[in-house]
Amino acid sequence: MPERLPSPGPSYLREQEVRLGDRVFQAGMGRPSTGPDDWWLGVLWVQDDDGVVSFRDVAPTAGPPPDPPLARLGPLLAGGLSGLILEDAGRLSIRLGLLVPPDDPERPWRCPLAIRAGFRWEPARAATMLPNAIAQEVLTAFRRSVDGLSRR
Repeated sequence: MPERLPSPGPSYLREQEVRLGDRVFQAGMGRPSTGPDDWWLGVLWVQDDDGVVSFRDVAPTAGPPPDPPLARLGPLLAGGLSGLILEDAGRLSIRLGLLVPPDDPERPWRCPLAIRAGFRWEPARAATMLPNAIAQEVLTAFRRSVDGLSRR
């Protein structure tokens, strides 16, 4: 499987700009849905003019760290959505997965920067927000998290 994918098409919300040095990318998302047990499900990606970029394109300038990118992206995304994600039995209700796994597990940053995300929301907070406002919060937190990947 290639490190990059073709563009998935238009984003559900207006894409958000990700600036890393002199490079400019766009963060987008597909239309979210509600799955079993009230999980909010969505696909998020980062692309440029040539399609979905690789995690390697947003890695620190010193090179990708040894741990998988989701091990870094997950805490950043959870922090960006702090107070909105439901805490269940002491654990945040967040699930992230790669859309396309890397060919070589020893090089986890060599895969497209496209993820599946699932969240369960804090009921009191979610009840006061429109669905598009929640989606906007997720996309903004994702964009900031991707930006944070290049700094860690």
